[in-house]
Amino acid sequence: MDIGLTTLREEDIQKHILVAQSLVTKVAVIEAAKSKSKTELAGTRRRFIQTVNTAGARSSRNVELAKALSSISKGDKMLSVAQHNVLFKTRRAIAVALAVSDLFAKQTGLDALQKKNTSSPLKGDDADRFRGLLEASAYVAAFTASAYLKQMIEGSGEATSDVDAPSFDFSTPQDALKGLVACLEGAALSSDDDASLLVRIREAADEALGDLFSRKARFTGLGPFEEVHLKLDSDGFELNGFDTAPSGKRKPLVMQFKKPNEIIGNHIAKYQAMKQAKMMMAYDFDRQLNPFVELGGYVFTFIGDGAPGTGKTILIQMIAGMINDYCQVAGYGFVYENFGVDQISSYQGKSGQNCKQFINNVLNPKTIGFGTVDDIDQVAAKRSDDRASAGQQEVTAVLMESFAGATTVIRGNCSFGMFSNYPENVDDALRQRAGARWLVDGPQTQDDYVDIFALLAGKNHDIPLGDHDLFEAQQIEKAVSEAYGEHAKPQEEGLLNVFDKFMSDHGKLKTMNDIGTYLHMIKLAEPRFTGRAIKNITDAIKMRAMDIDLPDEWFENPETFMHLDYDTKKNMIAELRSPFTMEMVLQEINRYADSEFRYTDKSDNAAVGDIIRRERQREKAVKQIDNMKKNGLWGG
Repeated sequence: MDIGLTTLREEDIQKHILVAQSLVTKVAVIEAAKSKSKTELAGTRRRFIQTVNTAGARSSRNVELAKALSSISKGDKMLSVAQHNVLFKTRRAIAVALAVSDLFAKQTGLDALQKKNTSSPLKGDDADRFRGLLEASAYVAAFTASAYLKQMIEGSGEATSDVDAPSFDFSTPQDALKGLVACLEGAALSSDDDASLLVRIREAADEALGDLFSRKARFTGLGPFEEVHLKLDSDGFELNGFDTAPSGKRKPLVMQFKKPNEIIGNHIAKYQAMKQAKMMMAYDFDRQLNPFVELGGYVFTFIGDGAPGTGKTILIQMIAGMINDYCQVAGYGFVYENFGVDQISSYQGKSGQNCKQFINNVLNPKTIGFGTVDDIDQVAAKRSDDRASAGQQEVTAVLMESFAGATTVIRGNCSFGMFSNYPENVDDALRQRAGARWLVDGPQTQDDYVDIFALLAGKNHDIPLGDHDLFEAQQIEKAVSEAYGEHAKPQEEGLLNVFDKFMSDHGKLKTMNDIGTYLHMIKLAEPRFTGRAIKNITDAIKMRAMDIDLPDEWFENPETFMHLDYDTKKNMIAELRSPFTMEMVLQEINRYADSEFRYTDKSDNAAVGDIIRRERQREKAVKQIDNMKKNGLWGG
């Protein structure tokens, strides 16, 4: 199919309205027999389960979606706004799906084969090709209708796990859509009210898409649809191949944005966050690639750790605010999502689905995305923690696979940040998938504390400033230079011992051999310092080589930089970079290794604290037992 943007015409959709209306009113379907009875047990919403195996049996039944929707509001024959919305959008989804299947038929030659088959039955290769394309068009119709419902139906609430997947028949597009309507009817019949209806309809669309993706490899004619870009302007509906992430209508981002000058301290984290926001805006939507991914230095995942109250939340607000402002200038769509503990579900498998949906929404190559996992130590569990819930374990597995799995593709349009007060409680393998480490330690110096108090106090006072240059210590270039310089020597005692031993045995780092030797010595002292740690360090070094501050003028007008073609942007960026130095290498090794030693020390200290507390409890228990024995209260 044409890889350009194709706009669906309203007249092509209206041709299918009568068929769509008939499908949502009453249609006969043939389904495999189910073990659940249609009759509810008295006083419950549970159904009788047959003890006789009916697998393989098929039966015909009538599906009446409109009637099922009207039965939700007992005693009211009129559909509510939500019920009418579902009925109207289902009819619309079917009409749009049939229009897309027509377009698919025209652009693959299926329509010509259909005409030829009408005059005389096809034989040989033509018959096989006709059958393959007809089944593919049925698949495309079912996918389009499901994707439309997922994008157009808005519902919020705890998802359920009792919505059955559709029973699809891919003989024709209409047959496939009948299966989807039957699935929607089942979701409506099991809904108690309008709120649960919307959630269940979205769940049915999700189930349909999941079932379709599981069957995708069986269809031979879907290749041309992979590169299609379809748009229906009146509805704000888009299809980009088989990408189900909604790229059309989104709610505007509501957040209390922060400016960089409102953050005191956290110099390196703030500096790298500002760079990250600008790097993401170099993304090329036509090539679907960012020059920084090719040149090096792009941060796909990072972890920010620090004590409570040091500024992790306002750092998130700053990054999101900067990206949002740049996207408004460029006219790009921006997606910000946070995955939190409220998305851990009690239903088996649902937490993993929620997390995967979060990942897919941020990854959508048609938008700029920023995703955060705040308090990740509570959201994702260590795999060795038998006290963690199944939902937390599911989230850990999904994040690990998404951040650095076999199918992970980094395009450079988005970034994921994990934040925690207790990063030592995060699974080691997941934590090491964070390519960058941002220590969010808040204000540190006397100047920092004067600056933050003056900033938060405001101007409604006459108190003199005193002997202090306000915000002089927050000048970013000077502060970052000093902060990086502090990592010329390690900060953590464990790493400092390794560093001192290396310096006494080998002197300063001068060669690649010296670097490898130092890294190996760190590995011997900290077993979790693996090959992935080395990759993260080299990525950080490459980022330092790309330690260029893209000029603010490039982002004031989209034609200056953001709307230029990929090769031009790449050349403009390449002209600004410089080779990295041994000083940068040592600083980045120490920064990363410091974090691993810091996490280990925190974890060890917590374990020691638990042992001390248990021993104190044991001693207290022994004393109480002795007293009970003296008073004759111990024993049977």
